Amino acid sequence: MQSVTLTREQAAVFEAIEHTREHVFVTGRAGTGKSTLLSHLNWHTKKQIVICAPTGVAALNVGGQTIHSLFRLPIGVIADHAIDQNDQVRKILNAMDTLVIDEVSMVNADLMDAMDRALRQARQRQAEPFGGVQVVLFGDPYQLAPVPGDLEERRYFADTYRSMWFFDAKVWGETSLRIFELGEVHRQSDDRFKYMLNAVRHGMVTAEIAGVLNETGARRPLPEQGAITLATTNDTVNRINRAQLKRLPGEPLANPAEVNGDFGGRTFPADERLELKVGAQVMFLRNDTAIGPDGQRWVNGTIGTVVSLDGEVIVEIDGEEHEVEPVTWEKYRYRWDPAAKKLEREIVAEFTQFPLRLAWAVTIHKSQGASYDTAIVDLGSRVFSPGQTYVALSRLTSLEGLYLARPLRPSDIIVDRDVERFMSGAMRPQLDGE
Repeated sequence: MQSVTLTREQAAVFEAIEHTREHVFVTGRAGTGKSTLLSHLNWHTKKQIVICAPTGVAALNVGGQTIHSLFRLPIGVIADHAIDQNDQVRKILNAMDTLVIDEVSMVNADLMDAMDRALRQARQRQAEPFGGVQVVLFGDPYQLAPVPGDLEERRYFADTYRSMWFFDAKVWGETSLRIFELGEVHRQSDDRFKYMLNAVRHGMVTAEIAGVLNETGARRPLPEQGAITLATTNDTVNRINRAQLKRLPGEPLANPAEVNGDFGGRTFPADERLELKVGAQVMFLRNDTAIGPDGQRWVNGTIGTVVSLDGEVIVEIDGEEHEVEPVTWEKYRYRWDPAAKKLEREIVAEFTQFPLRLAWAVTIHKSQGASYDTAIVDLGSRVFSPGQTYVALSRLTSLEGLYLARPLRPSDIIVDRDVERFMSGAMRPQLDGE
């Protein structure tokens, strides 16, 4: 595990989580180091913590378990249905001090209430929210939203909750949630660009800000190489990547992933069959684990070009060539160790593949968490979900690297009113760096 030094504001949040029993929501703009803080908490807490996330890939990325797998909950609306718990689940839920939920903005109110009910039931503490467990949430509701189900599910939420969002779960009527909003942006250094991104995040884009973004991004020819296209749909991304790979000479070399254990569906963190050619533009899907004298050679989101596939994969990044080796993603499950009297994480599946993806294009959704020096933002005919434009623009490390396939329109800036209500009404401690 690479050691990281927390900033003062990150350290303040860690102390609040570590030394209180308060329920905590850690949020903040893109690039403020939420993932860094979560990783530090995972490795340095003295509490018995369990980490979970709403999707398989999100769980893999934080070394946790999916919510449904951890709690053995059925898929879909749980409402007031009975929650079945076997002995193993009860032991795990009884052993934890702190439940950490990453990407909580994708968790709906019904699922949040189901976790509350499951913990009360397992721990036989019906009167206490979450059965007395401390809950720590990580995420940014300005970036990712819960996915609505079918018509019946949408009707259920309309009848039962103020909104689908996790913060409108009924449990929060019984207990408080302390919100820490990290303010120190590490991805961008230009204060003017940070200001513009914050305006996009809150839907406060003036004609002047839109003018600058369009003047910079849309008034110059799009780069033909070295830039990744961030698009709204999988169809657009697949079309671009297939066409670009086909343009390169020769036959592609395919590398099938090695999959051991039960991944429960096809929620793989990389391509099950990765096809590459010399000249292919690729994106790294993991931070470099081999730290050399100059630090990491690449991070999640780094763009490079394949220069050799002769027995080994060589990728050029900023003029330097690096050999890339396969890496293993591990899927974990928590279990109670009766002999040691503590929670253990055991590996239940492994996925081994080169940490690369074809990267002439990627969906805005899959770009989450990545940083790019140069990118083409292609919003297509329209933006269809709140936060989509903010996520795309905030991947850029600087304004100079931004290219727009078409000029931004006012309709591209969508902010969810429920998020605005929650975030503006929440009392937050002031942190260093804000």
